[in-house]
Parts: sequence; structure tokens; C-alpha cells
Amino acid sequence: MALRRVLPAPRARARADVSLAIVNIVLLLIFFFLATGGLLNSPSYGVDLSTTDELPIEMLPKPLLIVGPGGELSLNGEPLAIQLLGPKLIGETRVHLLIDRATPATDLVALLSQPELAAVEVRLVTIHLREEDGGS
Repeated sequence: MALRRVLPAPRARARADVSLAIVNIVLLLIFFFLATGGLLNSPSYGVDLSTTDELPIEMLPKPLLIVGPGGELSLNGEPLAIQLLGPKLIGETRVHLLIDRATPATDLVALLSQPELAAVEVRLVTIHLREEDGGS
């Protein structure tokens, strides 16, 4: 007489699928970085730029190209047309640029793309207020 097996053969255990948990964690991290990045880049955390009422031009590096709020140019304190910029910068390897803080960035990019400035290194001049002057 042959023996019959009464109990079924043991099945391989099903392993828990962890891919759903990993996807959830990754999505939570993405939402976290989106939320914190949005908070840090919000207008309430704006940058306060330095201001000055009187600027001693003679203390700034030369040659100094100043761009006013209306786009007017001056080189070392003397008014200048953009067409005359090239001849005035002959022999210079570097020009320092001081631009009004309210000037749109597109105006700055347009100025820097002028062929007159292609042959010289342009350095932006930044002015910081000292603590005793009320700056931050």
C-alpha cells in the first residue's frame, strides 16, 4: 500500500514588496525639497541691497564705467556716449562697472554684449555699507 501525502507540499513564502515603500519615501523627499526650496526663494526672504547717498568716485578703482538709472554712461565721472566707449578704453585690459541696483538685468547683459567691451575684462564694483554707517 502506497502512502499518500495528506498535507499539501509547503509553498515558498511570499516576500514583502518594498518597492512601494521606497517610492513613497522618494516622493516625500521630493515634496520636502520642493516645499523648503519654495520657502527659501519666496519674496519674503528678499535680499536687501546696499545703498549709498554720496559716493566718492575718486576712491573707486579706475577706469570706472558708471551706468545710471536711465542707462546714461560715464567713464571716471565724465559723461560718455556708448559709441565713444571703444576709443576711450584703448590700451585698457580691465574696466570696473558700477551699475544702479534698480537697473534690469537685461540692460546689464545688453551692455556687456557691446563689442566695445569684448576686448577688456569687466569687473562689477559692489559697495558695502559699514556697520557704523547703518549697513547690514
